[in-house]
Amino acid sequence: DCIPLSLFLSDSCSLSPNGCAGAQRLYQRGGEKRMGDLMEEHNELVKIVMEKQIEFDTFPTILNTADLVRLGKGLFNIKLTYEAEGKVNEAREVIETIIKENRVVYGVNTGFGKFAHTLIPKDKLMELQANLIRSHSAGVGPPLSVERTRMLLALRINVLAKGYSGVSMETIQAMVKAFNASCLSWVPEKGTVGASGDLAPLAHLTLGLMGEGRMWSPQRGWDHAKTVLECHGLTPLVLKPKEGIGLINGTQMMSSLAAEAVERAVGVARQADIIAALSLEALRGTTKAFHSDVHAVRPHPGQIEVALRLRSLLHSDIFPSQISDSHRTCDRVQDAYTLRCIPQVHGVANDTIAFVKSILSTELNSATDNPLVFAERGETISGGNFHGEYPAKALDYLAIGVHELASMSERRTERLVNPSLSELPAFLVQDGGLNSGFMIAHCTAAALVSESKTLCHPSSVDSLSTSAATEDHVSMGGWAARKALRVVEHVEQVLAIELLAACQALEFLRPLKSTTPLEKVHELVRTVVRPWDHDRQMSPDIEAAHTLLREEKVWEVARPYMDQYRDRLGLKPLPLDD
Repeated sequence: DCIPLSLFLSDSCSLSPNGCAGAQRLYQRGGEKRMGDLMEEHNELVKIVMEKQIEFDTFPTILNTADLVRLGKGLFNIKLTYEAEGKVNEAREVIETIIKENRVVYGVNTGFGKFAHTLIPKDKLMELQANLIRSHSAGVGPPLSVERTRMLLALRINVLAKGYSGVSMETIQAMVKAFNASCLSWVPEKGTVGASGDLAPLAHLTLGLMGEGRMWSPQRGWDHAKTVLECHGLTPLVLKPKEGIGLINGTQMMSSLAAEAVERAVGVARQADIIAALSLEALRGTTKAFHSDVHAVRPHPGQIEVALRLRSLLHSDIFPSQISDSHRTCDRVQDAYTLRCIPQVHGVANDTIAFVKSILSTELNSATDNPLVFAERGETISGGNFHGEYPAKALDYLAIGVHELASMSERRTERLVNPSLSELPAFLVQDGGLNSGFMIAHCTAAALVSESKTLCHPSSVDSLSTSAATEDHVSMGGWAARKALRVVEHVEQVLAIELLAACQALEFLRPLKSTTPLEKVHELVRTVVRPWDHDRQMSPDIEAAHTLLREEKVWEVARPYMDQYRDRLGLKPLPLDD
């Protein structure tokens, strides 16, 4: 039997709207309460459960960024629970009562924005909502990817299921059916200023569900929305009073993109430590700067964790390194900052990611509609929960913090390819001159870092008044989200280049071996990229290394040895490792 949840997820066994056949076991795990009493009440009704193939696990009471990214992959179906249906129906009754009693409520029987004081006749209320969606579908640019659109739809369903929007159960169920069938609207990525929510993107999301505009499904590809819906036996939405504004007010576009950005940032940040360790080993650096006493007197969580990771990867009694032993008596006193200060710089990137995840944990589980419906007292309240300043500021911070991983990485690559700094062959290739080796790969890294410096300019410091000065301060959170994703991708690519360069540098130190975890990483890279013995096209190698990072293969191969080091010292993994 299903534990009553407002929204649960189960493995999708087919692409049909009906999802899986047969009984499904579902489990629930309570998560720590992170918000006020009101949010705790909400989250008791919005528990997420994911069923794995064999092993069953329980999940938190709030939707987190990792959950949302998994939803985007199309591996789960969604179903609303009886509790959610009850709350949604109660809120809808409030809206119906308002209409019946001819009370004036913004967005129910008034115009929008500057037209908030314009009363709309009762026989025009449904037309009002449809017009709102059509007029607000004014986005431009390429559409969001299938995965990102799926995340956007899932997150919007999650918000509506709380029962504070006044949207009918019929409409939410239609959205659920569209999600389970992977019928996804054409949502242009540009056009939101992130203040009254992501109005244009969410309007496009709704437009497709109304059977207008374009829509995608696995069976039809891109086609007219009505055709796609009919192909899957689905009926276009007919919006009731208040439903149009209820479907487009909110921060779900910037928040769903933020979820992907922060999850990718988590993956690349922890692998950046491994790649940096490889470079330090190839450059024959010292591990003294990573001594625990150094970091205990400046105990930032990220700094302490990164230093510990480096100690677990580099020369120790547990994992000795022949390379490290070979230069133990050299006269070098200390290393350059991009080697010596890895814990301090990578550490704050980790702490930045943790902070952004905490902001998003709240945002993903918040009611961001306007007006909000409080069914228990039959009241609607106009507020500003749709304003995207929280995710916008967090995303700008994420871009700035994560960018430094690439900034450090590019400088380490420069040290690897520069013979005056590395004492290795120029550009890490034999027969220099005839071969150019990593010369232009380093230029690519430099170009990406430079581009990201511009992208790191905070979008949320800008604001342009819109809607005839009704919306006189906006967040620009949509651009903050899109450029944060671009910065994270650049970081992945720059680190992929450093990974290749560090592994190539190790070839010139043979037959000496590094530590076991670093040798395992080297072996992993060599399964997809062979050593560079003469010039060849570099782009496929960079892409192969980038794929390893995107799939977190570097982390997977090194993590067991890092855990072994911790276990031998009686240390437990820190929260940043969870």
